[in-house]
Amino acid sequence: MISVTFYRNDGSFTGYEFSGHSDYAESGYDIVCSAVSSAAYLTANNITDIYGIKADVTVSDGHMKLTAEKSDNLNRLIDGLYRHTLQLAEQYPNDIKVKISEV
Repeated sequence: MISVTFYRNDGSFTGYEFSGHSDYAESGYDIVCSAVSSAAYLTANNITDIYGIKADVTVSDGHMKLTAEKSDNLNRLIDGLYRHTLQLAEQYPNDIKVKISEV
């Protein structure tokens, strides 16, 4: 299962963490892992490369974590990822679990 935690501070998103594998299909054919990974990387790249927001990003096999200082742009970008991930979790409830953690 893929566990996704969105970090929020005073109502604004400040980061996210994706961990695990869905095991929906074998590696290379897992559409759930592909969808989640693509969304997480796209958001991280938008945050750091397009908007120039300084963020701490760690990536390893089956894991990505991004945290940054609270800002309006960061909140909007992560809110979009949050909504997208919720929709994926509705489609694949046995493969993705989403939660919010107040920090």
